[in-house]
Amino acid sequence: MAQSPEKIVIADDHPLFRNALKQIIGQHRDQAEIFEISDISNLQDFCQGNNNAQLLLLDLHIPGAKGFSGLIYMVNNHPQIPVLMISANDGDDIIAKAIRNGAAGFISKSADPEEISRAIDIIFEGDIYLPPGCNVDPEDLDDTDPSDIASLMAQLTPQQFKVATMLAEGLLNKQIAYELHVTEATIKAHVTEIFRKLGVSSRTQAVLAISQLDIAQPNLV
Repeated sequence: MAQSPEKIVIADDHPLFRNALKQIIGQHRDQAEIFEISDISNLQDFCQGNNNAQLLLLDLHIPGAKGFSGLIYMVNNHPQIPVLMISANDGDDIIAKAIRNGAAGFISKSADPEEISRAIDIIFEGDIYLPPGCNVDPEDLDDTDPSDIASLMAQLTPQQFKVATMLAEGLLNKQIAYELHVTEATIKAHVTEIFRKLGVSSRTQAVLAISQLDIAQPNLV
């Protein structure tokens, strides 16, 4: 019986980088079915109907996410899909946070094709991939605080997660309702639940809490 092709998802907003990754994966795993996603909202919609995807390559700065919030969403809602984080922010602190929040591996945007292929192979074998020279030990990263914002964000439903990230972008309830094609009353109900789950009492507090997940964009020259 023929084996189903591997489903691999690339989630990054830069078409040239997505295409480069697609070519690298295609050359290394020529039977793989590769899907391209440009923002977190489309990734959420895609994963609802593709729970059998076997790997997600996720850009840390994908539009619609605040830092590690995209990773947290995936780990909480689609734990069966391993996530290989990608970023030009490749310091040990960033790598450690990615692994602590559930990533199956991390690669820098400057990684060469051989390293990217090796990372994918290792994750498909069920192991965690860390880049060469990184001083992060996954065994030392099991000290997560259940009260931190990552754990609290993980409690949000998919729709609450969308509302929370739009809230963090400064959108008003009316604007969020328009974007999500629901009533303003529905958004108000979601916001109330978001406040409760995050342990805050105002929009400002919620935005400040969610912003803790944000990571500054690297300066690329």
